[in-house]
Amino acid sequence: MTTDRADTDSLPSPPGPTGLPLLGTTVSLVRDPFGFLEEVGSYGDVVQYRTVLGDFTALLHPDHVERVLLRQPDRFQQVGITDFDVGIDPEGLVDVRGEQWHRQRTVMQPAFTMERIRSYADATVEETADTIAEWTDGETITLEEAFSELTLRILTRSLFDLEVESDDADLIARTARVLNEQLAVGNPSVFLPSWLPTPSNRRFERTYGEFVDRVDAMIANRRASDDAGDDLLSILLQAQTDEGATLTERELRDNMLTFLFAGHETTSLGLTYALFLLARHEEELERLRAEHREVIGDDDPAFEHVPRLIRTERVIDEALRLYPPVPVLFREPTETVAFDGFRVAPDSTVTLPQFTIHRDERFWDDPLAFDPDRWRGERSEGRPEYAYFPFGGGPRHCIGMRFARLELHLVLAVVCRRFDFEAVGDPDLEFDPGVTLRPSEPLRVRIRAR
Repeated sequence: MTTDRADTDSLPSPPGPTGLPLLGTTVSLVRDPFGFLEEVGSYGDVVQYRTVLGDFTALLHPDHVERVLLRQPDRFQQVGITDFDVGIDPEGLVDVRGEQWHRQRTVMQPAFTMERIRSYADATVEETADTIAEWTDGETITLEEAFSELTLRILTRSLFDLEVESDDADLIARTARVLNEQLAVGNPSVFLPSWLPTPSNRRFERTYGEFVDRVDAMIANRRASDDAGDDLLSILLQAQTDEGATLTERELRDNMLTFLFAGHETTSLGLTYALFLLARHEEELERLRAEHREVIGDDDPAFEHVPRLIRTERVIDEALRLYPPVPVLFREPTETVAFDGFRVAPDSTVTLPQFTIHRDERFWDDPLAFDPDRWRGERSEGRPEYAYFPFGGGPRHCIGMRFARLELHLVLAVVCRRFDFEAVGDPDLEFDPGVTLRPSEPLRVRIRAR
């Protein structure tokens, strides 16, 4: 139920756990973030809790998510890295708001049209083939490391027309790791000012500074060249809207930083969890291969095959449901709003936990099971649209969604046709949730050439 604005001030605050004096629920949240969200769900679909960082309101029903992201996005503004005081103030697409966001999104959209996405397919297949050519029969690989390097190579070649050196790839992966650690709920530094010289803050400042310097060098090298290409970096450098506005130097650099981090990290995790699941469900892997034989045959996977890879699509959706690479979204109400008869004030950060809603038994049968068939049409009927939102939704949905889904389809097709996978290690996952849903321990598989 949504209450009219005029009535909101008289409504009660949402229920929720009180926690400890001063600390609120901070201790419970740090000890077990997802267990805490499960406990929060026992209070209802609109739940308030407090931490040392402030007040939060968890929205746990797809209808509320749809309202925030799609139906009333202007009443709920983006919460970015800046709001969590990690010592940086980015002006990239993910973090900015209002007119600045609209201008940047308009500038970048040409790099993500369907025609441009089609042009990225060959690079995706070629880079994947080059990567797995280095794998040896019987080798044990760490999935997140292998796919991080691969997706970074695909991204830099496709979007930026760049070939990354191994040192650069290592730096970018290291930056993604320390940024995730810096914002991980289990890291005490997330609750401390960024200017305090804690080991975590010092490590982040040092690594992020190296990353910025390297991106500045990439931009300078492109400017010094005579190549006026049509890749995303060229688009950013030449950006001009119909109104004549261009990107500032800060916006240019921060968008390079944003895409290098977010553009490869999330797809890498999607592939990691998909292969982790397939390695433990051999029957699903065989069904996937049967589809590849029928649709692709002996050819290399290509863009035109993707619409017919229905089974692959279901495997991807199921992996992203169970392990959404971004586990929680945050928004701030621009005014007092109401959900289910409760008042949510502008100073309460709204949390939209994909990880929790994607596993809610009200919307998913046997929610913890890996079951790609749940995505068959007849089993999806009646399910709320926003019971599943791994790429966000509404105007601010992930600009790279179609590119990411193309990568997931094509990489799985190349890899699964060439190798068998034997799971290594504990099948019960634990996580270090921060910006992204990274596993606490490396996910490894032993590969066998087919």
